[in-house]
Amino acid sequence: MTDYQQTLSENQWHAAELIWDYHQMHHTVRPTDVALGLGSHDLGVATYSAELYRAGMFPVLVFSGGNSPTTAARFPRGEAVHFREHALDLGVPDDAVLLEPNASNTGENITFSRDVLAAAGIAPASVLLISKPYMERRSYATARKVWPEVDIVCASEPLNLDDYLKSIGDEKLVVDMLVGDLQRVIEYPALGFAIEQTIPEDVHAAYEYLIREGFTSRLIAE
Repeated sequence: MTDYQQTLSENQWHAAELIWDYHQMHHTVRPTDVALGLGSHDLGVATYSAELYRAGMFPVLVFSGGNSPTTAARFPRGEAVHFREHALDLGVPDDAVLLEPNASNTGENITFSRDVLAAAGIAPASVLLISKPYMERRSYATARKVWPEVDIVCASEPLNLDDYLKSIGDEKLVVDMLVGDLQRVIEYPALGFAIEQTIPEDVHAAYEYLIREGFTSRLIAE
């Protein structure tokens, strides 16, 4: 049993793993016209974006994201700016990276990045969405709603839950985020923000259980 499985109860760990797996789309990464790296608290998005660029998965990359209360201290000049700098440090050429520094949510990440690409004369037929592992499904559902004409492929660092917890160092925060993102997958279609996603019964039961267990800091108000 890992350190994090010792910190969480066995039932909490099992529920978190179910939701973690559900959040990932399990797409096969393949070459696309462009990639979009979604801003967040996690530089792993920029690291993996650089790795996929070097592997020839896309010729142009857009990093998107402004500031948020959870990222302003770590990325004071904005998520996209810091992500871009990190990718350049990892060998991605300057002219391969476009910047979208204003988005404050996933819908804006995608729509504003589409505008940045259009301004550069790029009209992609396929887009690789690179996000945190637990954000794949929500970003996919959002993209299918606001940019339905493109083929969407989702990708994230290939980490299991325990490895991701070690990289972040705060298991309570990560499980809170798993729960919060699933709430958005459930609620956002009715608000017009995303397409509907089928949620297996065991995943929904795990979600309700973790809410009862107090993993609620990332829930949106009813």
